[in-house]
Amino acid sequence: MAALAELEATLDSEFLRALAEPVRVRILKILLLQGPQDVGAIAAQLPQERSVISRHLKTMKDAGLVDVRPDGRNRLYALTPGGFLGRLEDILDTTRRCVAVCCPNNQSR
Repeated sequence: MAALAELEATLDSEFLRALAEPVRVRILKILLLQGPQDVGAIAAQLPQERSVISRHLKTMKDAGLVDVRPDGRNRLYALTPGGFLGRLEDILDTTRRCVAVCCPNNQSR
């Protein structure tokens, strides 16, 4: 079934793997609540070393969660406009399509 294959691919996506790490969720919260920041400002709020935070930010960038832009000597990280919410909406839409195909009597909406 195409819907199930699509759901499986969505659940195995780089986006969800990026969110599976608690530190990345904390970074996401920082950027959501405080806006764009450089790696030093983010790392100052977390117990991990700056290099570890930098690797997490790269993973988040590769997953489409954050954008990076130069700011003088620094690089500012910000949530990708529409990226986070858009991806969650895609996952929800895919899940709804799958449920409609595989379990039509169990739909809650």
